[in-house]
Amino acid sequence: MTTLDNALTIGDLKTRARRRVPKQFFDYSESGSWTEQTFRANESDFADVLFRQRVAVDLRDRNLASTMLGQPVSLPLAVAPAAICGLQIANGEIHAARAAQKFGIPFSLSTMSICSIEQVADAVDAPFWFQVYVMRDKAFMKQLILRARAAGCSALILTMDLQLLGQRHVDIRNGMSAPPRITPAFLFELMRKPAWALGMLGATSRTFANVVGKATDVSDLTSLSSWIAEQFDLALTWKEIGWAKDLFQGPVIVKGILDVDDARQAVAHGADAIVVSNHGGRQLDGAPSSIRVLAEIAEAVGDKVEVLMDGGIRSGQDLLKAIALGARGAFIGRPILYGLGAGGEAGVSRALEIIRRETDTTMALLGERDIRNVGPHNIYSNGLDRRRGH
Repeated sequence: MTTLDNALTIGDLKTRARRRVPKQFFDYSESGSWTEQTFRANESDFADVLFRQRVAVDLRDRNLASTMLGQPVSLPLAVAPAAICGLQIANGEIHAARAAQKFGIPFSLSTMSICSIEQVADAVDAPFWFQVYVMRDKAFMKQLILRARAAGCSALILTMDLQLLGQRHVDIRNGMSAPPRITPAFLFELMRKPAWALGMLGATSRTFANVVGKATDVSDLTSLSSWIAEQFDLALTWKEIGWAKDLFQGPVIVKGILDVDDARQAVAHGADAIVVSNHGGRQLDGAPSSIRVLAEIAEAVGDKVEVLMDGGIRSGQDLLKAIALGARGAFIGRPILYGLGAGGEAGVSRALEIIRRETDTTMALLGERDIRNVGPHNIYSNGLDRRRGH
């Protein structure tokens, strides 16, 4: 039995990743903005959703397969577009994409990935989804979308909740950058985590490969930092959805929806799916958790578009609660980063297998044989409803 086989929960992988990944990169994924109230609530609010147990049901021939955006999936789950996968372990995006492909779920690549669109496309056989921010540099944004289209990406994820950056105290204190600045503190981390350092020697890329050398006048860390600071689009409108959709000529998923009115606007402007998300608690601190507002958003627009959710899922139980509250499927980000830090592709595969096993067992205990039948009847009126005043 390997060390990864001993990992029984996503928390076990998190503990292993913390031991192996340099502090600033682990902390980047394990933190939120300001007081981190929303970051914490994304996880803790799932505890207020209670399952309805059923017994004496024929539980043979259970099915966890479904579809997301018309694509068959082995489990209604997708890998979220998380930045710096490639700094949890060398070539992290490639490791995660390969694991997702083998598992039979979509992988989403972030604009701010370490490996580029083309590097990931060359490493996998299955199409993946690509996430793009709405930026002021529309020429570069257009270039990104056309590169994703040329690479055969099957969906575009448009992130709408980053018009300016929520302050993340942990990243500022750690001096977070990619590639990292060579400071005494970072050199000490490398001494403590030599396997990570040795792996990085063979990395395909060590900085944001979709941007450096591609955007105008962005050639190094200094010019990259200046360019990023100039890209936040304070004049963003809903019309960006149609513009991106015309360029991509494929389905567009709008991410960053936390309000019913915004969900309706996204649908009215052409979104093929929306992601109920607060950016992992990394933007507006004090906003509600994703699971808290999921049901009302799904009720408002779920008959028009696929409603997906992102934020706080750490188990198969969490996934089933999201589906019961109206999500067609969910994204996971931090469990993938933990898996990468714990063991690369094998670690991601282990994370996905943990969630699959938990989903299957829990679904059976709900008295369900098919995940597509999971719904509000599988949960009690819960604390989330009471807190909303329903």
